Amino acid sequence: MSDSPQIKWTQNDEPHTAHWHSERGLPAPSKVQLADDTLAADAAMKLAQSDAGLLWNGDFQNARHLIQALDRRLAKRSPSKPSAKQTLTEAFLTQRNAQAQRAKILGSVLIPLQSDYSIALRRAPDVRIACEQAWGKSEDKERHVCSLRELLGIISAFEWRKKGVEVPVLGTDRSGQPLRIHAHYAVFSPVRGEYLALVAKAPLPKGSPAEMMAWDVGSGTGVIAALLASRGVGKVVATDVSQRALVCASENLKRLQQSSGRTGKAVEVLKANLFPDIATHPKAKLIVCNPPWLPAPVGSALESAVYDEGSQMLLGFLKGVGQRLESGGEAWLILSDLAERLGLRSRDELMQAISSAGLKVIDRMDTQPLHPKAQDKSDPLHAARSREVTSLWRLAVA
Repeated sequence: MSDSPQIKWTQNDEPHTAHWHSERGLPAPSKVQLADDTLAADAAMKLAQSDAGLLWNGDFQNARHLIQALDRRLAKRSPSKPSAKQTLTEAFLTQRNAQAQRAKILGSVLIPLQSDYSIALRRAPDVRIACEQAWGKSEDKERHVCSLRELLGIISAFEWRKKGVEVPVLGTDRSGQPLRIHAHYAVFSPVRGEYLALVAKAPLPKGSPAEMMAWDVGSGTGVIAALLASRGVGKVVATDVSQRALVCASENLKRLQQSSGRTGKAVEVLKANLFPDIATHPKAKLIVCNPPWLPAPVGSALESAVYDEGSQMLLGFLKGVGQRLESGGEAWLILSDLAERLGLRSRDELMQAISSAGLKVIDRMDTQPLHPKAQDKSDPLHAARSREVTSLWRLAVA
């Protein structure tokens, strides 16, 4: 961590430095204000709006209460529904801007951690293992600082990683319990099972599954690769560009093979930007991709599974997949139409991208969303979310 960003401040007339952590890649605040339990929420709001970082020296739980109070104040300022004059595209952009402002204000409360990631504040939880899983082992004796909001996300991810998410379409373990996927920090959890149901029932390309090669492009947790393996596909390769995702997928795939008792060749996990190296993996019978669904700028690694600026991953997959398919092979594109409903990408643009890549649609399987936001009428984007359709597009070389 010797090359990591640093944060500097003065305390008791002495200069201090620490490793600075920001998943969004934000620079350390140049103005650091010491804060404790005596700081009122209104005063904290003014300091946060002036770009000050509030380095907390009080009770840990009171710091949590402070950001909750700040959040309530921000909620009063943000409209719960879009203006009647706003289009859904404008409502989406307004919401993203509000989310960015909210993240900035709530991220102003900073927590100091010791070199081993322990927190020397009253009523502070033990976050050492959680931080080690998110950031790696601390290799020196320098302290660390991050926003409380980010730290709470790390704690939440740690708990979800331990618990895991049930994925019924993967089957059951030896005791008859549904198999689970355990997402690591900054790796998107497969909480939307409706698209996995499509992968589970879509007909495989013609031929013997046991002799088939399939790729899961942008694998994340490895859930689609695991699902293909559970369907009897003999050779499965999972790719991702994120090191966190590669570690996560490897652990999940190993755990699933052990807990299910299934025999067969293990899934191969490779670091790659979309497709494996053509020298070692020239072609596959089935190539699956579930790219981020919304073409909008990415604010952090946490958002990279949702936003795909300029549709780079989507278009890269479409442009390259045809030449990587075996004769009679298929490419499965899993995509929500939420971007279309928000006016961020049209259906014509998608169809043109498919055609321009030398591909044709041989089938499309649709499903409705089951997540809570689809039924949340208070969501400014409810008009789009409630009508959202997720599709598995079966594509072949034209």
